[in-house]
Amino acid sequence: MPIREQSGFFALADRAVFGNRHWVLALFTIVTLFMLYMSTQIHVAAGFEKQLPLQHPYMKVFKRYQSEFGGANRLLVALIAEDGNMFTPAFFKALETLTQDVSHIDGVNQSSTSSIFTPDVRFIEVVEGGFSGGNVIPSNFAPQSKNFNPSQADFEHIKANIVKAGIVGRLVAEDFSGAMVWADLLETDPTTGKKVDYQRVAAQLNELRERYDNDAMSVHVLGFAQIIGDIADGAKSVVRFFGVAILITAMLLFWYSGSWRLAALPLICSIVAVVWGLGALELLGFGIDPMNILTPFLVFAIGVSHGVQMINSWNDEMVFGAPQADQQPVNALVAARRTFRRLLVPGSIALVSDVVGFLTILLINIRIIQELAITASIGVAFIIFTNLLLLPVLLSFLNIRDLDSYRARLKTRLTRGEGLWRRLSHVTRTGPAAATVVIGALLFWYGFESGKNLDIGDSQTGVPELREDARFNRDARLISSKFSLGVDQLSVIAEADRKDACTEDFKAMQTIDDFAWHIENVEGVQRVITLPYVARLINSGWNEGSPKWRVIARDTYAMRQNLQHLETSTGLMNRDCDAMPVIIFTTDHRAATIDRIIAAIADYQVKQDYPGVHFRLATGNVGVMAATNQVVSKAQLPILGWVYGAILLLCVVTFRSFAATVCIVAPLAIVSALSYALMAYLGIGLKVNTLPVVALGVGIGVDYGIYIYTRMHSFIRHGATLTEAYYQALTTTGKPVLFTAVTLAVGVSTWLFSALKFQADMGVLLTFMFLLNMVGAILLLPALARFILPAKHSSGA
Repeated sequence: MPIREQSGFFALADRAVFGNRHWVLALFTIVTLFMLYMSTQIHVAAGFEKQLPLQHPYMKVFKRYQSEFGGANRLLVALIAEDGNMFTPAFFKALETLTQDVSHIDGVNQSSTSSIFTPDVRFIEVVEGGFSGGNVIPSNFAPQSKNFNPSQADFEHIKANIVKAGIVGRLVAEDFSGAMVWADLLETDPTTGKKVDYQRVAAQLNELRERYDNDAMSVHVLGFAQIIGDIADGAKSVVRFFGVAILITAMLLFWYSGSWRLAALPLICSIVAVVWGLGALELLGFGIDPMNILTPFLVFAIGVSHGVQMINSWNDEMVFGAPQADQQPVNALVAARRTFRRLLVPGSIALVSDVVGFLTILLINIRIIQELAITASIGVAFIIFTNLLLLPVLLSFLNIRDLDSYRARLKTRLTRGEGLWRRLSHVTRTGPAAATVVIGALLFWYGFESGKNLDIGDSQTGVPELREDARFNRDARLISSKFSLGVDQLSVIAEADRKDACTEDFKAMQTIDDFAWHIENVEGVQRVITLPYVARLINSGWNEGSPKWRVIARDTYAMRQNLQHLETSTGLMNRDCDAMPVIIFTTDHRAATIDRIIAAIADYQVKQDYPGVHFRLATGNVGVMAATNQVVSKAQLPILGWVYGAILLLCVVTFRSFAATVCIVAPLAIVSALSYALMAYLGIGLKVNTLPVVALGVGIGVDYGIYIYTRMHSFIRHGATLTEAYYQALTTTGKPVLFTAVTLAVGVSTWLFSALKFQADMGVLLTFMFLLNMVGAILLLPALARFILPAKHSSGA
């Protein structure tokens, strides 16, 4: 059934809004001022556990053993001697105080702090009559004492202890040019009981850099807190780029509308929607996560898209009058009321489609994605009020000076592109329409096939949210080059069926050792450390270091003897010795590397012949990434399915035509497929930060199709042929669709110069989506209409 612009509902809504327009304006002003105040109170709400898919089986293992073996939220602070020699008094003084300073950072679990100066780092050596051991740093070696003046022999003694402790490549650089401090960061500060403020932690880490960085040594930091700090610093440039995008949009709106006051109104209403959204987040107790810093701009972009449609329709009324009405120019109030009636339904349907599409992202059970979905949904829901109610009310008050001159200029401008619109309308004829549909089908096939090469997870080394030359990624490369174990770790927990398995069950220990050997030979694995590996070394030590005795002892007494000096603080076993982590250090955390290692683990689990040991995935930062990648991989198709399902349902209910729905939705599907192909080509992995943008692109694109089809359908209802109806739709709705897409694409294309790589990547994707969705709505939608709309609608075409 066609949408009737003059039905009773529209008349009632018209009277309610414009009959009380002063009160409506006052209400919006009061609410906006209140929300503006609330938005100034919004806080940054970064969190490590927000990044985790806590319901994934891997994360249940992660949480179960987090207190015993540590989590993935680890700080790594490396102190490097610039001359390549760490064995100097100044270096050891700095390293000791650095260890203490790291342990006192907000949220650090002090018992987890580890360096050569902490008591958990010990060495064991074979001596006559058995074993001897002690702390790597002797008790009489006190760098902070006034009389500290170590000899070269003292340093040689410590160097020997470091080698015997087996921490070269872990806590000490392979070339002895520096040392590392490790510490686990908790979500809740154990001192204050409050959530850890990651930006404050990052600031404290930067203070450490300033304190210890000098000509003789440098500090390099890795960890989630440092990533958040660097992204938050980069987010300052995000605000500047938003400003540039808004300025570009304002200038192009002025060029398009011919009036600064008219150009300002859609910008004001879109910004009001953003302010309301931020204020609502604060009222609901949410904050803004640095990873979601781009969401407000998406809300702004959608608001501008609908606002341009509104001012375009208002201009048409002011210049020409309503089609199928009196065809005479009208005043601002009448133009606003007619515009309100005409765009209320298509605008509402488009925005509701956006909201429903965004809400489907809630299906991904990762807190940060769900927060993005809530942020975007609230912001777009507010656009229904700001752009479909507030904007027409503001337009009704707009007083154009020298109205006759303005109408003359605008009429000349509006009629200037008639030749282009007439040529574009030929796409509804049989030949061009068939060619367009075939090209669309081929593009969908190309996008679908190319998208199969898209990585689920990171496709590059380092932190992909930051530029390759960013400080964090430089630190990661330096630490990886000097510390052989790297910074990426996956721990598989070997659970034995019996307590004291490490000293009572030879078969269990042998199975864990076999598993470690199997994994160590997988491409992408740098090194594997296990309790059986240490037990073999000690057994060899009891036998004069002979390599042939580097095996796991079978005798229970010998097994106990080998492990009697090892403590749970080593992280190689729990108190009952029935859970022993297999610590796998990987060369990187690219999706291909993770998938290869996970597949090898699964392969061993299938072939394992001893039922007394169970290998549980996973802890460590790579374990978190593996779980997240699996959740994203599993969710991507259902998410898109729900997004498209919601749009299909709303279009069918609104237009009561399956053919109309196909015309609107088919171009979106092609753009989605091509977006996947573009991501694969550019090396942008599908992950927590990018999956929502792919889904949001569908919501942004559906607006174009709904506006064009609604206008085209209106002309068809009044007797126009498909070609003529499409030409009229182009001259009215098509122009703002083209203008909006180009304007927003130009605005976000400036993001390519952002210091944040993920903002630059999103700039590429959004530019692509804005433009391709526009092309699909302008070319493919009418071409499909030529073949699938009822014959009476396309007659004469």
